[in-house]
Amino acid sequence: MRTVDEYNFAGKKALVRVDFNVPLDREHRITDDTRIRAAVPTINKILSDGGAVILMSHLGRPKSGPEEKFSLRHLVPRLEQEFKTRVLFAPDCIGPEAAQLAQELQPGEILLLENLRFHKAEEKGDPEFAKELSTLGDVYVNDAFGTAHREHASTAVIARYFPNDKMMGFVMQAELENARRVLDNAERPYTAIMGGAKISDKILIIEKLLDRVDNLLIGGGMAYTFVKADGGNIGSSLVEEDKLDLANRLIKMAKEKGVNIMIPVDSVIADAFSNDANVDTKLSHHIPQNWMGLDIGPDAREQYAAVIANSRTILWNGPMGVFEMSNFSVGTEAVADAVVAATANGAYSLIGGGDSAAAVNKFGYADRVSYVSTGGGALLEYMEGKTLPGVAALERTDY
Repeated sequence: MRTVDEYNFAGKKALVRVDFNVPLDREHRITDDTRIRAAVPTINKILSDGGAVILMSHLGRPKSGPEEKFSLRHLVPRLEQEFKTRVLFAPDCIGPEAAQLAQELQPGEILLLENLRFHKAEEKGDPEFAKELSTLGDVYVNDAFGTAHREHASTAVIARYFPNDKMMGFVMQAELENARRVLDNAERPYTAIMGGAKISDKILIIEKLLDRVDNLLIGGGMAYTFVKADGGNIGSSLVEEDKLDLANRLIKMAKEKGVNIMIPVDSVIADAFSNDANVDTKLSHHIPQNWMGLDIGPDAREQYAAVIANSRTILWNGPMGVFEMSNFSVGTEAVADAVVAATANGAYSLIGGGDSAAAVNKFGYADRVSYVSTGGGALLEYMEGKTLPGVAALERTDY
């Protein structure tokens, strides 16, 4: 696959698929600009070559056509601040106005197109929609790893209209290089930390990791499915009753493969799903009725930190508890502290997007780990061994 480093954009209009799916508050202000900052090096490379940049992205999940709260117009001030230049905005991603703005775009200028998902054709992977988008630029750059697992018009289909002028940006390149590092070149001991709400979201990645890792640390809501499968009493904790046999099978597989699988020995529990609830600490196998586990406990934190400290490669995907609530964020922060300390001692740490990335950013640790992925779902699917349509489209030469 070509990268933007291998291309001279002088006099070219680069149609760049970015992932600007950033969170906005009720006043449409950006609350986390990580994904915008990630795309800056790719955009700067094109501009410094003497090219023009046409940015296309989705934002949120609009149901039927344009919605003000999902308009990319709200991102223009942040982009202008970043690039210290006026950013033009097209009120639609296709149509005569977008075409005219793109045609008149001069070297060094930036044009942002309106939300791609205001058109159903985007998610349907409609070839005609992709073709119309393709007419806006001379060269196609995909820098949206976070959407690479979707076969959408702007991520997979559009590449066929640029048979000789398609490439990946720096975000896509870095994401793939870092994912391959933990997949194929991991230094041991290798520890995977898996959290989040549901075991069903992580089945394939856990199965894949059992062939690679030395330690698998389980946290988050999914831990209580493992605890119940192991015969524990979990009160009213989150559980997937239909996954109990699977949890047992994964525990058995881990033992057969010599993997140290750890389920939190104790939990911070509450009598309601609220930061104002009554809070206590109990062994995870002995949670009282009508109480629920919402974070890993102090003993689990200590045990996990010890394993992480002894690791040379660390993959972390999913929080240890309901870290959005201060009373149940301690476990996630403790794991983050341990990962940061291990990284400082020479370990390689990959934070696997989604809530893990949000947690690391919340605690101010983003620049103290080896790499923070911008694509949670895409990273998981890539590590599960699945083909990512957005990546495959850049690799194909048969168009």
